Amino acid sequence: MTPPQDIPPDIGKLQAEMNAAVKAHWKAFLFEGIVLALLGLAAMIVPPLASFAVTIFLGWMFLISGIAGLFVTYWARQMPGFWWSLFSAALAILAGGILLARPVQGILTLTIVIGAYFLAEGVVTIMYALEHRRELSERWSWLLLSGVLDLLIAFIIVAGLPGSAEWAIGLLVGINLVLGGASLVGMALAARKP
Repeated sequence: MTPPQDIPPDIGKLQAEMNAAVKAHWKAFLFEGIVLALLGLAAMIVPPLASFAVTIFLGWMFLISGIAGLFVTYWARQMPGFWWSLFSAALAILAGGILLARPVQGILTLTIVIGAYFLAEGVVTIMYALEHRRELSERWSWLLLSGVLDLLIAFIIVAGLPGSAEWAIGLLVGINLVLGGASLVGMALAARKP
């Protein structure tokens, strides 16, 4: 199979290698997709537990990355930007410590950040859709709808605070896991075919 003319030969070769790898390991992708979808369903069924788990996970990630950052900063202390790197590592340790020490307050804070993200994403997507409605012809309305949905999600999250903190993170993570798992299952089943 030759790559299309508009794709450089190196990209075409990389695509062929990726396709071969997916075909060779389709069972692993299928298994991973099923596990992700099941975890996503569990998170959607019990969103408060999933929100708590995500907060604890992020706390550990910040803490570990901050400690690693301190070691790397000390090791490379002669490099420019030492104080900024040291500040960044200390900030990560502080954020991780706070999330681990007070996960319930961390859930509320993360929910506010997610609400702000959806608000900003919605406004940007709507503005992009309106700006490019001539170039995107009939597709611009899908972008506009996506932006409006982002604003709706932001409104639901922010208007429901602090109660929405119980379910927002867990539900959104659950939806993401289900969709990611379903796409992996679909990819695996498509790769299985001869």
